[in-house]
Amino acid sequence: MRLLFHTARHLKPIQITNRIARRLSQPRLWAREFSPLKPVNRKWQNVEIMPCSILNADTVRFLNETGALREWQNPEKSHLWLYNLHYFDDLHAENAVHRATLHSELIVHWLHDNSPTVGVGWEPYPLSLRIVNWLKWLLVGNKPVPGMLESLFQQAHVLSQQIEYHLQGNHLLANAKALVFAGCCFEGELAKAWLNKGLSLLDEQHREQLLPDGAHFELSPMYHSIILMDILDVIQLGQCFCGGKLGRMSATLCDRAATMANWLAGMLHPDGELSFFNDAAFGIAPRPQAILDYAHKLGVTWPVTSVFTQHYDASGYVAVRRHHQVALLDVAAIGPDYIPGHAHADSLSFEWSLHGQRVLVNSGTSEYGVSNERLRQRGTAAHNTVVVNSENSSEVWSGFRVARRARPFGVQLLQEGDCTIVTASHSGYHRLRPKVTHSREWQVSQGCLQVKDTLDGRFDKAEAHFHFHPAVGLTRDKNLIIATLADGQRCEVFIDGGSARIDDSTWHPEFGRSLANKQLVVVFEGATVETSFRY
Repeated sequence: MRLLFHTARHLKPIQITNRIARRLSQPRLWAREFSPLKPVNRKWQNVEIMPCSILNADTVRFLNETGALREWQNPEKSHLWLYNLHYFDDLHAENAVHRATLHSELIVHWLHDNSPTVGVGWEPYPLSLRIVNWLKWLLVGNKPVPGMLESLFQQAHVLSQQIEYHLQGNHLLANAKALVFAGCCFEGELAKAWLNKGLSLLDEQHREQLLPDGAHFELSPMYHSIILMDILDVIQLGQCFCGGKLGRMSATLCDRAATMANWLAGMLHPDGELSFFNDAAFGIAPRPQAILDYAHKLGVTWPVTSVFTQHYDASGYVAVRRHHQVALLDVAAIGPDYIPGHAHADSLSFEWSLHGQRVLVNSGTSEYGVSNERLRQRGTAAHNTVVVNSENSSEVWSGFRVARRARPFGVQLLQEGDCTIVTASHSGYHRLRPKVTHSREWQVSQGCLQVKDTLDGRFDKAEAHFHFHPAVGLTRDKNLIIATLADGQRCEVFIDGGSARIDDSTWHPEFGRSLANKQLVVVFEGATVETSFRY
């Protein structure tokens, strides 16, 4: 009850009332004649940047798990896997043009096997993604299969009655995007209503969800990438249907896309891939460079900075790029109070690349749902930060809930010669009795990354965790700890104020995938521990 109270007290009233309303009412189908599609000013320019998920005519692969292509309600599969099956993302994956016939057959099967408003495929989120994917497929120039347009019209009508106000966040943006697509593509007064509702929701939620520094407010680089792709798709939709309300929003959308692209580029590792803060994994969103290339193709541009240190103060991240190092530092809150479902208890964690190679990594995400492994991956010990009295810095629980949560404070950046110093504290352990404040200082200098952790308050036990990329070997030679990078370069680790041990762990770069790695656990002997990585 305590966890539930400290979770629910942050919710918006509409999140509660919408949950009740959804239980009391069911969406109704459109009983009149459906409207035809509008003519377009130009064809959709397909961007095939996701890997193909269809292995053959009968088999598909999502989340590193294979399954039957047409078993739409397979009870043996997770809800998330079935969602992916109903998205129809493969219509726009690599070499999709060569699978057009198979895609047509697959749409026919879906229409036959999925009765209106029944089953996973008619839930609002998969509805939203499939509406967009089917309409883009038609905008490319593919011919609709029998019954497809009628079904699309019904899907949009059903979605318009099931906007996910109870979930908020990225779900609302997905709903809005689908209504904008349907409203642009169909003729008629009902379609105009969808377009107006979608554009209003899109503008309202962009203002709320996109922070001034360009970050999406759920603070997941993975979801940030997905939402940036959504905005770019809406920009291209406006180019296909010139003029009107969407056309008038184009300049605003381009500006928003530019700031999001700038944030995404700043939060990447030298390998060009995502950093793992909160829920994040490879393979869900397109690769970052492909997204940035898509933005440029649509005429979205942003300045390229040569500054060594970037402080994204609205979202709470610091990126330091100098001395052959890239240090990405989390001095952020866990995200919006009323929607922390994708948050991890990772306050003051960080990731670190050296000589272009990942060295220190956060846990990543290999599964959703309610499980002990899901909780472990969200927990503080699965990140490069400090655990006090075996507690999480924020009370993550169930699959997507957070009760009492950490607040950062005292963030400072200082440049002393060639040394960049970042300091911050958080209040996550103030709920302990007596309360404890964790403060951390990073120093990035030539040949060294030094991490100094200080705990203010009485505690029984404290550990700093440092998780190494699976390609990094971690060995101990008497009192010397050596990290060996994939290319053979070495980094020596020195501990002052604590004792260290090397434990086995796992890293989760993709859904359905866990890789063995090593972690260094530093046990506090007093109030302060300094961990230095020298190369």
